[in-house]
Amino acid sequence: MSNERPPTLFVVSDSRGQTGAAVMKAALVQFEGQRYAIVRESNVRTRERVEAIVDAAAQTRGVVFYTLVADETRRAMQQAAASRAVPVVDVVGPALSALHDLFRREPQAEPGLLYASEREEFDRLAAIDYTLKHDDGRRPDGLASADVVLVGVSRTGKSATCFYLAYQGVKAANVPLVPGQPLPDELGGLPAERVIGLWVNPGRLVALREARAHHLHLARDGAYTDLEAVKQEVRAAHRAMSERGWRTIDGSYMAVEEIARDVMRLRGFAEHSLG
Repeated sequence: MSNERPPTLFVVSDSRGQTGAAVMKAALVQFEGQRYAIVRESNVRTRERVEAIVDAAAQTRGVVFYTLVADETRRAMQQAAASRAVPVVDVVGPALSALHDLFRREPQAEPGLLYASEREEFDRLAAIDYTLKHDDGRRPDGLASADVVLVGVSRTGKSATCFYLAYQGVKAANVPLVPGQPLPDELGGLPAERVIGLWVNPGRLVALREARAHHLHLARDGAYTDLEAVKQEVRAAHRAMSERGWRTIDGSYMAVEEIARDVMRLRGFAEHSLG
């Protein structure tokens, strides 16, 4: 067996380097049994750093796989590789050239665009997972991680609004206000601005509850749909919200997306996040 030092494969990117690493991995499976070392260099955005990487490659019989999109670093890579006789592979260059010819326009040449897109999707999935786990008062120990917590009596649209928000990447939890039941301590420990109360006028609330009872084949008598009992429930909820300084939204005749926009506005989140 040769004692010669194995060559080094450099994966160079002005973002995370996931694309270059994936392409190189796909190629390496065709060369099973070969010895090599891999060095990943991410966030490479200056000429000086490009030249230092190529110098290192020249000293280790290296090959550089790069996914640089900024003009300056791309030129620096090509020039440094030529002057040092280091083989390089421009992973995205041919794709950029083909798309340039197709669309008749220059690429944005902005590093990190793919990561930003992937990060947005990751945030959305994380928010949906959080909201699923913290719906209807479940896992109150996790309320501190919420971007917003919605409170209100039954059928005020808390869950639907939370899931709409979650799809926009907002971690939203909700806690029901149930007559006679204390609120979780974790809710009281949150900053008041992070909690928003939803309410619906008693007449509208009774209609919503009766529709739900009919859909689920439940009895439509008792305090749940009795107008006087509902009025008391709504007044008690208002008192609880007012005493704690929670801001409120009247969702009596609002669509879920309208309530969500008001929640975003009250929390100071960018409205464009809601598409």
